Amino acid sequence: MKRIIAAATLGFLLTGAVNAETPVYLDETKPLEERVEDALSRMTLREKINIIHAQSKFSAPGVPRLGIAELWTTDGPMGVRPEVLWDEWEQAGWTNDSCTAFPSLTALAATWDPEMALLYGKSIGEEARFRNKSVLLGPGINVYRTPLNGRNFEYMGEDPYLISQMVVPYVQGVQSNGVAACVKHFALNNNEINRHTSNPIVDDRTLYEIYLPGFKAAATEGEAWSFMGGYNLFRGEHASYNPILMNQILKGEWDWDGAVISDWGAVHDTKTAVSGGLDMEFGSWTDGLSNGASNAYDNYFLAQPYLEGIQNGTYSEDELNDKVRRVLRLTFRTAMNRNKPWGSMGSDEHIAAARQIGGEGVVLLKNENQTLPINPAKHKKVAVIGENAIKKMTVGGGSSSLKARHEITPLDGIKNRLGEEVEIVYARGYVGDPSGEYNGVSTGQDLTDNRTPEELTAEAVEVAKDADLVIFIGGLNKSDHQDAEDSDRETMSLPYNQDELIETLAAANPNLVMVNISGTGVAMPWVNKVPAIVQGWYLGSETGNALADVLTGDVNPSGKLPYTYYASLDQVGAHKLGEYPGHKSVDALGNEVYDMPYNEGIFVGYRFTDKNKLTPTFPFGHGLSYTTFAYGDATAPKIFAKGDDKIEVVVPVTNTGDRKGKETVQLYVRDVKSSVERPVKELKSFKKVELNPGETKDVKFELDRSDLSYFDADKHDWVMEPGEFEVLIGASAGDIRSKAKFKAE
Repeated sequence: MKRIIAAATLGFLLTGAVNAETPVYLDETKPLEERVEDALSRMTLREKINIIHAQSKFSAPGVPRLGIAELWTTDGPMGVRPEVLWDEWEQAGWTNDSCTAFPSLTALAATWDPEMALLYGKSIGEEARFRNKSVLLGPGINVYRTPLNGRNFEYMGEDPYLISQMVVPYVQGVQSNGVAACVKHFALNNNEINRHTSNPIVDDRTLYEIYLPGFKAAATEGEAWSFMGGYNLFRGEHASYNPILMNQILKGEWDWDGAVISDWGAVHDTKTAVSGGLDMEFGSWTDGLSNGASNAYDNYFLAQPYLEGIQNGTYSEDELNDKVRRVLRLTFRTAMNRNKPWGSMGSDEHIAAARQIGGEGVVLLKNENQTLPINPAKHKKVAVIGENAIKKMTVGGGSSSLKARHEITPLDGIKNRLGEEVEIVYARGYVGDPSGEYNGVSTGQDLTDNRTPEELTAEAVEVAKDADLVIFIGGLNKSDHQDAEDSDRETMSLPYNQDELIETLAAANPNLVMVNISGTGVAMPWVNKVPAIVQGWYLGSETGNALADVLTGDVNPSGKLPYTYYASLDQVGAHKLGEYPGHKSVDALGNEVYDMPYNEGIFVGYRFTDKNKLTPTFPFGHGLSYTTFAYGDATAPKIFAKGDDKIEVVVPVTNTGDRKGKETVQLYVRDVKSSVERPVKELKSFKKVELNPGETKDVKFELDRSDLSYFDADKHDWVMEPGEFEVLIGASAGDIRSKAKFKAE
């Protein structure tokens, strides 16, 4: 029988033919569940165990005897990671694994445009497919709870509704290529410091209202085929096999049929991994955690120890079968999907997509006296200052580090666009991190500069004084304690004495533009001394071109902040009320953990600044344009009647400037009188509209009862209390232009 199956399998793989001897699991015309059950029925116990743990750093073995393919994963979520050796983190030395580097996910979220998220997902999915990857380890959607989180740049901001609207099309775009999105890190992985021992203490209402909606949308609307657990704990158990998160919520309440994949080395013991809902274990060393013998994947917690536990009666094979079913579904949807497209790598279309998404995500934070866009008629000489103008940023930062096929620096992008019209001069200004190497990949840059800070400043001031316009390009980088995995920032201040340099430059030339390259908010003590400020993000391969598009006005900026730009940590609930980064404790097993109470509860981001009447540097949703927009009066029905499922809210918006532009119109909801404490307002809808000069469009929103509800922890359900509600329409959380009230029955 084995020979017959093998022969039929080989014939199918070579010809695609299906005949009477072909197992059902190979017949793609059959229902997925029928195929899964057929494959499961043919597998030995050893084969079942084999497919639920790694065979190499980034792959699982499949079932060779049955022709069930290997599963190959790749780090994302901003580009396909270069190949590493089978059993090591060192580079494999391939010459054809350079990718398109796409903008950071904070930049994507700043587009406030689901169509950009779909384009992003489709494009990166095509690159993963071309490299024959089955699972893209992304997107990351953990909530921006603190600006110090080292991985904020990998995520989609602070608001659960915005995250939900952006993650669904991203997932759908990736999976249209037969590549699974692996949504991470489920859940509450909101800091990198002590990430393996951090134990967030979060009440159910906060969990369901703030930290779960994005994941729920990815699972139920996006139908993501895989999820990744986090390193952190939740209520005393590690997230990757947390029975509340994985069994009760993800697989139970959300009825999700995908596979849960551990973060690398996130598993600590067999018993809880078996019962806690983990389906596939990946790791780094002998047991996934500690250094040891090479190719020792049979020692993983879901490998030989699990097999022996089933054989001696400690564990039931029923639990194993559920895991295997989920891995088989994942395999049939990806590696064994014969209808998936071929994909492509580094194509012109992907380069164009990276540039477009980057341009749409750049946020014009401030623009006094129409300092921008650059005008060659009056800006004959432009000084570009700052290390980040010349530093390539696609390498570094942790698992999101990439080997990009090319990377245009900001200075090169500006020169490419303006070099024939404007004299452009450059000064370093400061030296931060001159290296350009991470995990064996190098940018090829050596930015070593042995001049003293005083010498660098003097040169920058001299250059600035002689220019018509100064563009300072600074911010953070991918070094430890900045925007990087496995460490959090230590302060909100800019590193390398940039704050002092910016003030010095502002005194030398008042026509100063500050372009902040970062994936998170920074303190801006000089904000009132600089007329123009741009949030430039990490924009990937096309960084320089995308920035130049916006700085010159070729692209009218339309990005909006996906998080609150705090003036200081005193405006952040996690720091003002919490115990970041937690206090040492000992769990029931005697392990050291860091308990971290989320004392701010549901009041994260603008919810906290609203409640406490704080004025951040820039509010959530803020972003300017080179044109202007006027909002008319919002209209809504007076009554949201019992029998109605939805109501429509309409607001006219007019482009009152002299150039075409896009505006993201934001709708917030306020419960005027509630039996429980609720935020002053909550984002519940948004629309990005493009308007010609003088053009007016009616922007229409639909609200349903879930948009008016809060989570009642005692009932474990969402509750809408009848009464008066208010919709607030604005250009940001701090710029409400129109309001309308209605009564919900």
